[in-house]
Amino acid sequence: MKLKLSLVVLALAAFAYGQDAASDVKEAAKDTGHATKTAAKKTGHATAKAADKTADATKDAAEDTGHVVKKGAKKTAHGVKKGAEKTADAVK
Repeated sequence: MKLKLSLVVLALAAFAYGQDAASDVKEAAKDTGHATKTAAKKTGHATAKAADKTADATKDAAEDTGHVVKKGAKKTAHGVKKGAEKTADAVK
C-alpha cells in the first residue's frame, strides 16, 4: 500500500512539474512576442527617420546641383557671346 501511495505522490509531483514548465514556456513566448513587437516598432521608426534624412539630403543635393548648373550655363553663354563677338570682329 505504501508503494502505491508513493507512486501516486510521485506521479502527481511529475504532473505538477509538467504544468509549471508549460506555464514557464507560455510566459517566455509572451515575453519574446512583446520584445519582438517592441523591436519592430523601433526598427520601423528608425527606418522612417533615415528615409526622411535621405530625402532631405537628396533635395539639398539637387538644389546645389541646380545652382551649379545654372552658374555654368551663364558662364558658357557669356563665353559663347564673347567668342561670337570676336569672330564677328575677325570676319570684318
